[in-house]
Amino acid sequence: MTYYSNPVLDADWPDPDAVRVGDDYWLIASSFNRAPGLPVLHSRDLVSWEHVANALPALPQSGHYALPRHGSGVWAPSLRHHDGLFWIVYPDPDHGIFVLTAADPRGPWSEPWCLVPGQGLIDPCPLWNDDGRAYLVHGWAKSRAGVKNRLTVVEVDPALRRVVGPARTVVDGDELPGFRTLEGPKLYQRDGWYWIFAPAGGVATGWQTAFRSRSVWGPYEHRVVLAQGDTPVNGPHQGAWVDTPDGADWFLHFQDRGVFGRVVHLQPMRWDDDGWPVMGEEGSPVLTHPTPVPAAEPGEPVRGDDFASPGLAPRWHWQANPAEGWAVADGGGTLRLPAQPSPRGNLRDQGAVLSQQLPGQPSTWETPVGLVGDAPGTRAGVVVLGREYAWAGLVRTPGGVEVTVRRGGTYGDEEILAQEPVPAGATGVVLRTAVDAEGRVTWAWRDDAPPGDDDAEWHEAAPPWQAVVGHWIGAEVGLFASAPLGADLRPGDGGAFGPVRVTVAGKDA
Repeated sequence: MTYYSNPVLDADWPDPDAVRVGDDYWLIASSFNRAPGLPVLHSRDLVSWEHVANALPALPQSGHYALPRHGSGVWAPSLRHHDGLFWIVYPDPDHGIFVLTAADPRGPWSEPWCLVPGQGLIDPCPLWNDDGRAYLVHGWAKSRAGVKNRLTVVEVDPALRRVVGPARTVVDGDELPGFRTLEGPKLYQRDGWYWIFAPAGGVATGWQTAFRSRSVWGPYEHRVVLAQGDTPVNGPHQGAWVDTPDGADWFLHFQDRGVFGRVVHLQPMRWDDDGWPVMGEEGSPVLTHPTPVPAAEPGEPVRGDDFASPGLAPRWHWQANPAEGWAVADGGGTLRLPAQPSPRGNLRDQGAVLSQQLPGQPSTWETPVGLVGDAPGTRAGVVVLGREYAWAGLVRTPGGVEVTVRRGGTYGDEEILAQEPVPAGATGVVLRTAVDAEGRVTWAWRDDAPPGDDDAEWHEAAPPWQAVVGHWIGAEVGLFASAPLGADLRPGDGGAFGPVRVTVAGKDA
């Protein structure tokens, strides 16, 4: 018998939803302002996952999302399989509820269309009833709509193109003792009941509730079915009920780990004699458990990249809708990022930061970085980005190329933490970014040499810096190249990055 340990996805995959079709499991997550968005993960056993695609190349409000809109964009989505198609329904809290479809989750996906326009409509989930009618449940964001802590159901046409009936509040959390921030609903049917699985209590401190009714319009009775209890798993909630081909039930949910984001746990699930779901170990999260599929080997999506194939792998995303020419990835082993003009020099304002989630275990990121161009202020490097950020890399000064470490916040100029000339005649170094179990970051550099050459002499670049969470997300690791606004840039000026070698908990990732 083999066992898995939670979290099964120890990185920021917020608000997961999943379905099983045949022997395949598919999982999606929130992506907020990042593009491409709506990551699609695949598994055959629920404990080993691969990031295979992104359903949304860019957010449909292209002009609005040409700049980073931290905390906006794709909030908690739902994934369903119906009538031979996969359906994603996602909310943009500033624009409405959107739908896109695909015959294969690996793509291509359709262009998204707006099912319900409006502000503050969040966390939608469709249900196709046995009688051919279709319904949508969703929550509310007080920051946009002025209300929250309630769940609404509306009838829609089966093609999810239009609303066909009035919306009704079916659960008002203000009427339930102790409930706050009721959101993230998922709508199901089982044994003649309509079920809404929904979290409450807040991202870091909440719990999972199950509601049931004989009518989709209610009234609904409820039970808390998963809570922290005496475990170290804070706020276990919001996710997906899936079953296996042999009829076993499981629940995928997240836990907020701060700087490491919302990581994904897998809980066994059963139904008690009264027909209510029981998750984990009698309602508390399990830390280890036998794998759903015997002899399955737990595994997480790949992080490293040798840039040996043309284009960018699904694991990479930008901080805003990408523009043509942000990256040159021809498959030759080098990624080139042309320097992007930066009016303020603040990397939180720069969409052209190519990023990944920060793994939840200690990680090391190592890559050669070269700087092309003579314009003063041109820079390229590796950034750890949240509400605040710090980066290490190269900068062109009037006197030559220097290695630097700098930090910045939401506003204001960057602070130089360290700066020194590179060896005479060099325009590149190898950078090492190391993140410990608490999210403290240290940087080191050495002369340009093949990654993994452990005999080379490393130079510690600056004292440790504490990574900071992003807006609704964990911190990220990114590559970038930029230059001051108005710099005399030539075609090709910017950063050149070699293979990115990543280790997580001491193992190649």
